[in-house]
Amino acid sequence: MRLPAARGPITAGLFARLGGRPVELDPPLVTPPPGTALDDGDLQLALFACYELHARGFDDVDDLWEWQPSLLATRRDLERSLESALAHAVPRPPAVPPSRVRDALAELVAKEETSVLSPAHLQREADLGRFRELLVHRSIHHLKDTSTRVRLSGDPSAERDAGAEQAGVHLFRATMTGIGLDDSYGAYLPVVPGITLAVSNVRTLFGLHRRLRGALAGHLAASEPATSPAHLAALGLCAELAAREPSLTGDILYGAACALALERRWAEHVVNRWRLGLSSLDGDPDEVGREPVRHGDQEGEAVAATG
Repeated sequence: MRLPAARGPITAGLFARLGGRPVELDPPLVTPPPGTALDDGDLQLALFACYELHARGFDDVDDLWEWQPSLLATRRDLERSLESALAHAVPRPPAVPPSRVRDALAELVAKEETSVLSPAHLQREADLGRFRELLVHRSIHHLKDTSTRVRLSGDPSAERDAGAEQAGVHLFRATMTGIGLDDSYGAYLPVVPGITLAVSNVRTLFGLHRRLRGALAGHLAASEPATSPAHLAALGLCAELAAREPSLTGDILYGAACALALERRWAEHVVNRWRLGLSSLDGDPDEVGREPVRHGDQEGEAVAATG
C-alpha cells in the first residue's frame, strides 16, 4: 500500500515529509474543532496513516519514521483532537458497580435504536451498487489484523476467537472479490469519508494505549452483533476486567458508548447521502488502483488542477 492523496493541509504537510527521509516535523498542527473532527477526512486520514506506520506501513515511507520523535508528537496532537471530539459527541454513561457491568453493557446495546442500516432496510433499499459501497466502508477495519482479545484477557483460549475472526476476514474477502471489488488491504483508503476512518481510528486509539484498555473492552462488546457468540464472550471479558480492576468500570461503559455512537453517526452519513441520490463514498471505488498524483509531483498537480 502506498500513501494516498492528501485531503487537506494536515495530510498535505505530513505526507510530503513522510515521502522523504526521517526529519524533524514542523510545529504543532492546527486541528479542527471537536464538533467536526470525527467527520474531518483530513485529520482522520492523517491519524490513520500515523497508526499504519506501526502496522503494515506504506511502500513509499521509510520504516524509520515509525518512532521518529516529532512524528510521535504529531500523532499525539491528532489523538488529542480525536479524544476531544469523542468527549464532545459521547456522554459518559452513569457509573455502576463492577458486578453490574455486564448488565449495564447489555442495556446500553439494547437501548440503541435499530440501525438505519438494518438488514430490513438494506433488503428494501440497497441495490448492488450500494451493497458494494458498504463493503468498501467496512473493508477499512474488517481487513485489519486483530489480536486485541488476547492482549486484554491474557487467556490463551482467546486465540480461538482470533482464529474465528480471521475466518470471517476470509469470508469478507471472498464477498468483495465476488462482486468485483479489490480485497487488498487499504485499497479503498482514498475514497472513504472521514467518519469511516474515525470508526477505525477510535478502535486503534483504544487498543494502542494501556490507559484506555477499559474503553477497548467496552468497545469490543458493543461492536459485535448482540446475538453473536463473540458479543457474549466480550461481555464476559468486560465483567472479568471490571472485577479485576474496578477503577476501569466507567471506561468500559464509555468505550461501548463510543462504539455505538460512531456506528450510528456512520450509518446516518451513509443513509443521508443515499437519500440525496449521492454516493456515501468520497470517490469512485472503480477508480482506485489507477496511478495517483504523487506528493510533490508539480507537473501532475498542474494537470489535475486544469482538469
